[in-house]
Amino acid sequence: MSSHSSVDTLVKMANQIGDFFGSQKSVDRTAGIVDHIQKFWDPRMRANIIDHVAHGGAGLNPLVLEAIHRLAETTGAKASK
Repeated sequence: MSSHSSVDTLVKMANQIGDFFGSQKSVDRTAGIVDHIQKFWDPRMRANIIDHVAHGGAGLNPLVLEAIHRLAETTGAKASK
């Protein structure tokens, strides 16, 4: 699998998680996305999505972008805004 298609898959997965938590009314949606990614994504996947956001985050919905920035802050990684 090429690097580009891996990122595309991560973007799709992250947006699906964002869609789920975006429909939740009684939770901190951003925190829900961060928690899910921290619990269920491999560290390499997390690093790749943070790197993708650091390079613009193309294709990610705004709620997911916010969550990835928060994820980057909690892990000490760099994701520029």
